[in-house]
Amino acid sequence: MGPISRLLARLSGSVAPPLTKEELRGEALAQMLERQPGFRVLRALDDGDHVEQLRHCGPDEQIGLVIDTETTGLDPNDDRLIEIAAQSFIFNPDGEILEVERVKSWMEDPGRPITDRISKMTGLSNQTLEGKRFDDVAITGALATADLVIAHNAAFDRPFLDLRFPGLRYRAWACSLTQLDWLDLGFDGRALGHLVLQSGRFFEGHRAGNDVEALTFLLAVKTADGRSVLSHLLSRCALDSFRVEAVGAPFDAKELLRSRGYRWNPGLRFWWREIETAQEGEEAAWLDQQVYQGRGKAIIRRITPGERFASRD
Repeated sequence: MGPISRLLARLSGSVAPPLTKEELRGEALAQMLERQPGFRVLRALDDGDHVEQLRHCGPDEQIGLVIDTETTGLDPNDDRLIEIAAQSFIFNPDGEILEVERVKSWMEDPGRPITDRISKMTGLSNQTLEGKRFDDVAITGALATADLVIAHNAAFDRPFLDLRFPGLRYRAWACSLTQLDWLDLGFDGRALGHLVLQSGRFFEGHRAGNDVEALTFLLAVKTADGRSVLSHLLSRCALDSFRVEAVGAPFDAKELLRSRGYRWNPGLRFWWREIETAQEGEEAAWLDQQVYQGRGKAIIRRITPGERFASRD
């Protein structure tokens, strides 16, 4: 339990190890500074009262798994995973996080040197990765027991994991980056570090384990309506959606498609976006009138939570 968690526990009357003199002095200074106009204090994320292993779920409780990956590049068909970090937690139907397990992380030597840029982005080096192998049993076990897998860019992480662990496809996935309206929730921007800063905390970036810890913390943050961020995500990710594939769209329509939120699939070479069920008819009509104009038709496929963010290459 870190100093912030111990302080909160003691203030709430819970049993917690005593704070050191240095921690008490630091917190007193922080509170003094916060009372001054023009100042805001950021506190470091800590591991809270996380457990080594989750208890058994009770009635109506489920297991979520926050996951993050580091890779040698952007293409899951050519590049390799080099680090996986995951954190399991128990949550109830209201989106309240009840118990959190400590972060687990694993590294693997990709069998090729990583570039200096990747090393700077991930905090990993060729020396650190040399000879490392993923613990496949532990990783597949964590994924297999999760009712919902959450990543802060699931469209990137999932294809890499599906290829490396094909027996675990069709787990339900959610994306905190794209499936939440952060502005509507009272935040500015979508970058994980920025969101955590707006919640009054900071953390060291680069490593997958730190990013996982940060996202789990963020999911538990309460928004203005009293609901947690996780609660808002659950209301969105459990629904089916539609993937609109603008196959054969005219080249001169690319800026129009991009401005509407379509993304380019370089493997299959078409523009696509995901929409909610209620938008299906409106989107089809817009494509017919503004993009195809009688020269083709989009493909619209229903997507379940278990299929969402899987690669289409």
